[in-house]
Amino acid sequence: MFNYENAFSRNIGWLTNTEQLSLQSKRVAIAGAGGVGGEHIVTLARLGIGAFNISDFDVFEEHNFNRQAGAFVSTLGRDKMAVMKEVALDINPNLNVKTFPTGIDNNNVDEFLDGADVYIDSLDFFAHQARKLVYQKCQDKNIPVIVAAPIGMGAATLCFTSDSMGYEEYFRFADCRNENEELVKFLIGLSPSLMQKSYLVDPSTSDFLAKKAPSLPMGVKLCAGVAASFAVKILLNRGQLVTAPHGLHFDAYKNKMVKTWRPWGNRNPIQKLVFMIAKKVVLKAN
Repeated sequence: MFNYENAFSRNIGWLTNTEQLSLQSKRVAIAGAGGVGGEHIVTLARLGIGAFNISDFDVFEEHNFNRQAGAFVSTLGRDKMAVMKEVALDINPNLNVKTFPTGIDNNNVDEFLDGADVYIDSLDFFAHQARKLVYQKCQDKNIPVIVAAPIGMGAATLCFTSDSMGYEEYFRFADCRNENEELVKFLIGLSPSLMQKSYLVDPSTSDFLAKKAPSLPMGVKLCAGVAASFAVKILLNRGQLVTAPHGLHFDAYKNKMVKTWRPWGNRNPIQKLVFMIAKKVVLKAN
């Protein structure tokens, strides 16, 4: 017989008994159940979160093996969301899990965010239209947003709350001429320090126009730890929360942790320069 208090008793000490039990009543929305999404689901289920809204329309393939929590020979061809729901229920059979197998769009975004205490962005980097839709809805509904991106051997993290700079004010997507420029703005907004650029040994593997980029398991694992820690601070209302226009970027390869700060977001003069350089590099644009 599954017992919640026994299952998560080793969390006690870093969390109080009262805090642990309160996590049982919290709901986290996670869009994407692949790389970072799968790790978020596993980490938060082991933390003792009691309810999830999860979405994904993709299936597991061999190229997912290097980093995705649900990718095994036994799950090849299976729906990512269904697999990760099974994994989460195998950790906590009392979980309440709502699933959205067609992804997130205008028709279901309100239902996807219904009851969510926090949203953790796990969408594919290039799923930009869905990301903007969910971010705007979260802003309208005062739902905190956490995004932790695996970049190289590190994790770059931003958090948007009702008290922080808004996502559009920070990223400035409206200043862009097309979606590719918006993706560049998203990249440099996530990682203003660009620590990772010095050890990308084969730049040809990162192709914005083909919508592909390399990703390592270390970065994905780090993201899950950072995002869950941010979620704890939001859900339990304790601890200092770093919110936009501030961000965190930890890189284990570079042995560095940088707390970034970009007042005016991507309209910051430094960011404007970074944008012009990054656009030439990743889009091969003038």
